[in-house]
Amino acid sequence: MSTLSTNTSTPRTTLTVDDYVNGVLAGNRTVLARAITLLESSSSLHEPLAQEVLRRVLPESGKAKRIGITGVPGVGKSTFIETFGTMLVGKGHKLAVLTIDPTSARSGGSILGDKTRMQKLSREPNAFIRPSPAGHNLGGVARKTREAMLLCEAAGFDIVLVETVGVGQSETALRSMVDFFLLLQLPGAGDELQAMKKGIVEMVDLMLVNKADGENRSRAELARAEQEIVVHYLESATPEWKPQVALSSGLTGDGIPQAWEVIEKFYRELEPKGIIKRRRQQQSIDWLTDLIADELHRKFYQHPAVSAQLASVKGALLQGELTPMQGAKKLLAAFSGEK
Repeated sequence: MSTLSTNTSTPRTTLTVDDYVNGVLAGNRTVLARAITLLESSSSLHEPLAQEVLRRVLPESGKAKRIGITGVPGVGKSTFIETFGTMLVGKGHKLAVLTIDPTSARSGGSILGDKTRMQKLSREPNAFIRPSPAGHNLGGVARKTREAMLLCEAAGFDIVLVETVGVGQSETALRSMVDFFLLLQLPGAGDELQAMKKGIVEMVDLMLVNKADGENRSRAELARAEQEIVVHYLESATPEWKPQVALSSGLTGDGIPQAWEVIEKFYRELEPKGIIKRRRQQQSIDWLTDLIADELHRKFYQHPAVSAQLASVKGALLQGELTPMQGAKKLLAAFSGEK
């Protein structure tokens, strides 16, 4: 197991595969950050190097607790994560926080403000916060988050938190890459729950009614009682685990140690039964399937024969001269070279 280094000195401008691998395994956070940037690059020139780095550090990954955190905007995710994360590093854990920032569909820019919003946690030597732009992926989940998580594990972090923007469909992608799924709700969240769809609640392992402090306390108690009824009648997302509902306050820290106790119990009870291992194995297969689909989609639209016919097929479709199925088959035939 590599040890986490607090050395953040700037490495050479150009890094070799060995530089990346040795830096990540030594826990050098500057090299780790650069390795994640390499993985996130859209350049075809960077992909072989990034994948070779990932392949070589892969044996040291997979040893961390993978926890997903989501909730509607305004639920207090950043404050919760800062308080939760500070508690964890205080207990001796090494924590990586991967946060997915919304990307503007118009400008392509993203906020990337999580270090600003988590100032105390970002100063902890055993914490690493990495904001990443969501890009154009469905639901705002960065495509490379899984790979960034593996790099963080190889760098010696024993807990990885992944936070989504909480826009709905991103939760499905988040569930597909973590062991434990934590949903934060607002006091009096009945309306918000309806807006988020029942399917999201069906994925949770723990639901916390957050901001349960001050004048919100009574409303939070009522919301917890309501959500306990909802969760009771839903099928659990994790075999042999019954989801729980509790209160928390990122501002005061109330309920956060108890939430960690629930997470520890989850791993303590399910790891010996192989449930988490089987979940990760299925996630790897699903990941492979998703990557194949993404790569086929990219190659399809970049194919010269498809590009040459795409405009005419779309025109014929709009004129009613082709059905969508006929148009799709024509383009697929061009892609595969069939006549």
